[in-house]
Amino acid sequence: MTGTPPVLTARNGRIMTKIGMIGAGSWGTALSSHLACCGHKVEIWSISKEEVDMLNRDHEQKEKLPGVILPDNVSADTDLEKVMRDKDILVLAVPSPFYRNTARMMKQYCRYGQLIVSVAKGIEEDTLLTLTEVLKQEIPYAECAVLSGPTHAEEVGRRIPTAIVAGAGRLEVAQYIQSVFMDDVLRVYTSPDVLGIQVGAALKNVIALAAGCSDGLGCGDNTKAALITRGIAEISRIGTAMGGWPETFSGLTGIGDLIVTCASMHSRNRRAGILIGQGKSADEAMKEVKQVVEGVYSAKAARQLAQKYGIETPIIDAVNEVLFDNMPPAKVMRELMTREGKEESVDLWKKA
Repeated sequence: MTGTPPVLTARNGRIMTKIGMIGAGSWGTALSSHLACCGHKVEIWSISKEEVDMLNRDHEQKEKLPGVILPDNVSADTDLEKVMRDKDILVLAVPSPFYRNTARMMKQYCRYGQLIVSVAKGIEEDTLLTLTEVLKQEIPYAECAVLSGPTHAEEVGRRIPTAIVAGAGRLEVAQYIQSVFMDDVLRVYTSPDVLGIQVGAALKNVIALAAGCSDGLGCGDNTKAALITRGIAEISRIGTAMGGWPETFSGLTGIGDLIVTCASMHSRNRRAGILIGQGKSADEAMKEVKQVVEGVYSAKAARQLAQKYGIETPIIDAVNEVLFDNMPPAKVMRELMTREGKEESVDLWKKA
């Protein structure tokens, strides 16, 4: 791999990797803690001096991931060049609205062939690009990969067993990421479907907003099961039209990520949806959640992708109507339920 040769540590004979974590939010902090527990050396970058001082002083992201204490082999800095220098892996963990600008900042310090693992989830609204496509535009000489799955930061940080997928264009790159991140509490699978992994990761947040709205309206488990099932159908149709693989959407980064995001109170998208279902605006809900709600930013992109490929997406359309057209969630739910009757999958009766 690129970078200086890793050295052997005394921690169970594991190879120590030098990692630069770009982003100090809940997910970047949780992954930093996990990687440090694996025996790697991690430096976290944040643009905020207050955030860096907090991490170095308290070894805890008190605002976004309270209760997860960072090991001693994690440090933080506002100096992006220093955090990127001589690293085996850079992990890009900033929210999607800040992704392109952060990549632009990184470009001047990034060496040829540098491995950058994208762990953010989203579709760029203006361009409809996946985040690794954004990264390749900004830093074309980097080696780009993705790590995604049903992984709430709150549980990864507490070392609760979790499974995730490393996606890369080359098998050896995916296997290298797998070897660095995988231990007895984080099982890492590999996949070549970088595009499909990211489509599932981004669009599930939109469906999770719908699931949260149904909770806020007082609906039940039956409603949520229907939203999850019909939601993955919409995600799969868009994803395969874009070139993703059907197997991806039935796996961890498809249905797996969708289930956990729709069902858990760790999910900021579900929590925001609950508040919207209870009558708050999208802006009010995001302020109360106090973190970036990716589904709000991905919803418009999801609808534009559906229109681009001529795909029917009633749930994604409904979320957009609630978020941006000031439609009451209860009215939108009724319209979803009273649509014209259809067969569950296309051409089923032709196969009978």
